[in-house]
Amino acid sequence: MKKILVAEDNDSNYILMTYILKRSYEFERAVNGQEAVNMALTGNFDMVLMDIKMPVMDGLEATKAIKEKMPKLPVVALTANAFDSDRQLALEVGCDDFLTKPISSGKCLETIEKFIGK
Repeated sequence: MKKILVAEDNDSNYILMTYILKRSYEFERAVNGQEAVNMALTGNFDMVLMDIKMPVMDGLEATKAIKEKMPKLPVVALTANAFDSDRQLALEVGCDDFLTKPISSGKCLETIEKFIGK
């Protein structure tokens, strides 16, 4: 089964992600950007779902750090900021795609499948 790193500091958002992912994927949680970087570089993940606004290190910095070491690891930004400038910034630091909160279950699974399959 494919394994996803969910970088999300908000408990209710993480619980929603568990409902979306639990049937099809294994997953682990990072609660801040630095933890996400550490886990991504040492774990065996197929993909990262990266919240942008997180403590210690934000998702943009974390994505940049992950992509420098693992450029082929897909990272999808998850954010409540739905402006085009937010999307552009996420893509510039290396995010492979961009999903806005509240997350749609169908759109989330479709995006994941695009990168890593079922």
